[in-house]
Amino acid sequence: MSASAETVAARRSVTGLLWRTFSGRVGAVIVIFFVLMAVTAPLLAPYDPLSSDWGAVLQPPSLAHLLGTDELGRDVLSRLLWGAQSSMFAAVGSVAVALAVGVPLGMTAGYFGGVADIVISRLTDTLLAVPGIMLAIALALFLGGSLVNATLAIAVAAVPAFIRLSRARTLQVRAEPYIEAARSVGVANTRLLFVHIFPNLMPPIIVQATLAMAVAVIAEASLSFLGLGRPPPAPSWGSMLTVGKDYIATASWLSIWPGLCIFLVTVGFSLLGDGLRQSLERR
Repeated sequence: MSASAETVAARRSVTGLLWRTFSGRVGAVIVIFFVLMAVTAPLLAPYDPLSSDWGAVLQPPSLAHLLGTDELGRDVLSRLLWGAQSSMFAAVGSVAVALAVGVPLGMTAGYFGGVADIVISRLTDTLLAVPGIMLAIALALFLGGSLVNATLAIAVAAVPAFIRLSRARTLQVRAEPYIEAARSVGVANTRLLFVHIFPNLMPPIIVQATLAMAVAVIAEASLSFLGLGRPPPAPSWGSMLTVGKDYIATASWLSIWPGLCIFLVTVGFSLLGDGLRQSLERR
């Protein structure tokens, strides 16, 4: 069997095992639902999410507005659909940046050791000394409130976990006999890192990335709630909660729907990560 055929077979094996786990099935369905929700928002949203209707202020759910309206008469369903884009962008974008920075640093520390390991490990310990959400808030304050800046702040807070994970796994793989054999015949360090070691890092990194997306969704909502995320009037689940808290007694739907979306997306990513972990362990 060729290398490409083996890779395809391995992917199908993992996918099949993932689908056979309850958490994997439920998590995948939830995540796919919200991804489609974000992608199709321009098509599915019944109203302009920024358009105000002063004749329909704080209207409860009805046939005209399925999830009600907010304090400016804006359709809550439309804003939820468009708000999904902010959450998905923050989740995917922050994890992608954290992977691009954390994994190479962790591999470098674990493979070469010495001064590189000491410097990278101390930097990681310094970042881990500050709670992730507090670090993200501080960076977002420094960079200014926007979705891109919030995503970068969340990414910086997520980097230490990927550094530690990739470093620990690199140390394990580096001690394998086939790595020693490859080094003894003169295989370049670059080839060893990216051809032999990096593929062995992927399973735990994929699981960690999925779980990090759940954290990123909560972090983005928290920053938006504090006014450090996507600036109003652009829709964001966190900023919708900011408005909803002032009307919790008279218009509870303003808080219920964005809160429920944040909860479901977080649970979805967590279940998907757990399903991936179980599938990779079985394989």
